[in-house]
Amino acid sequence: MSLIVHHLNNSRSQRILWLIEEIGADFSIVHYSRDPATNLAPPELLAVHPLGKSPILDDGGRLIAESGAIVEHLCERHGGAHLVPARGSDAYISHLEWMHFAEGSVMTPILLRIYTARLGEAAAPLEPRINQQLDSHFSFMEEHVSDDGHFVGDALSAADIMLSFPAEIAVMQGMGARYPKLAAFVEKCHARPAWRRAREKGGAYYGF
Repeated sequence: MSLIVHHLNNSRSQRILWLIEEIGADFSIVHYSRDPATNLAPPELLAVHPLGKSPILDDGGRLIAESGAIVEHLCERHGGAHLVPARGSDAYISHLEWMHFAEGSVMTPILLRIYTARLGEAAAPLEPRINQQLDSHFSFMEEHVSDDGHFVGDALSAADIMLSFPAEIAVMQGMGARYPKLAAFVEKCHARPAWRRAREKGGAYYGF
C-alpha cells in the first residue's frame, strides 16, 4: 500500500518528501497550506492529528507523527537502510546524536526566533539570548559538517536529511555568509535529483 504524507507547505515535512524520493518508495501527498496572515497550519490538520501539525505519515493506516520517528521508520521499513550507519558502530552513535539534535536542540532557538518575530519591540529582552543560541547551534553545525557536505560518514545519511531543515533556516535568515559550510551543505542538498523531485511535488518552500 502506498505511503501517504500529510504535507504542510513551508514546513519540516518537506524533508520527508525528500527522503521518500531518495529511497524510491511509492507515496502520495495530501497538501495543506498555512494561513497567509497567521502562518499557522489549517484546522484540517487537527482531523489528522490532535496537535494539528505536519508531517504525518500514513503507512497502511498507521499514522506516525514526529519527523525523527518518521525518518527512522522509513529507513527501517521502506528501503532506507543504506542511509543509517551500522548499529554498534561509532558512526551510528553520531547518527543518533545528530538525529536528536535536529529536533531536540537546534529547533528551540529557531522556533523562539519565529515566534518572537511577531512581538515587535516586546521581544527585545529575549533577542540577545535567542541570537546567542542561534549562533551557538549553527556554529556547532558549521564546525561538524564535512567539506563534502555530510554530518556522518562520507555519503548522504538520514541525519543529513534531518539537519537540512535547520541549515535551510540559517540560509533563509541571511546567515549563509556567516556559516559558509552550512550554505554549501544546503546547496548540495538542493542539487540532488531526489530533493528537486520532492520540491516539485511539495510546492511552495521558503523561496528555495
